[in-house]
Amino acid sequence: MRQLICIMLIAGFVACKDKQQDSVRIAKEVNKDKADTGSNISMNEDKESTTLAVEKKEADFSVEAANGNMIEVQLAALAKTKAVNKRVRNFAAMMIEDHNKINAELKRIATAKNITLPQALSDEAKNDIEKLSKKDKADFDRAYINMMVTDHKNDIDKFENMAKDCKDPALKSFITETLPILKKHRDSANALDKLFVTGTQEPTPVPYYK
Repeated sequence: MRQLICIMLIAGFVACKDKQQDSVRIAKEVNKDKADTGSNISMNEDKESTTLAVEKKEADFSVEAANGNMIEVQLAALAKTKAVNKRVRNFAAMMIEDHNKINAELKRIATAKNITLPQALSDEAKNDIEKLSKKDKADFDRAYINMMVTDHKNDIDKFENMAKDCKDPALKSFITETLPILKKHRDSANALDKLFVTGTQEPTPVPYYK
């Protein structure tokens, strides 16, 4: 019996530790608790400050969007120091500038709507960044841009899907204003990706948007 209890305690500790390592999962769980609290009829006087002001799926979207912003900024910071091609470095500078602005606006909305956002990258994102950081300079530029093409396709799909279902006016406005920026990034990444496919050394200039 004592051995069984020890095994259960260890299993519980490992499970808790695993949850603590992924701040995206933690943020979603916190928001779920807030949503569950809000659906409870017997609420205390602190209901307004302890519950979500948006639907759970909108909070989950906000968590994923915040994680995505952090990913793009950290990957771009890596690219600014490691990329060989000047246009790739310019693209990375654009990513840092734009995604920092996007994240600032998302944080403002999250504060107003009592949405908990992740304080660090998800475990999956950390692994992706680590893999990219280990690329040789000869392979780094193409790997980074390939990642940007894929990331922005996925991000645009998520934003467009949420735009159809989002009920919160502030969050819907954020989505509407952010989508053109993401599409601009996608188009720039696609243009750079063609550079590596064709092997051209001087690609058609990719506009640097401000």
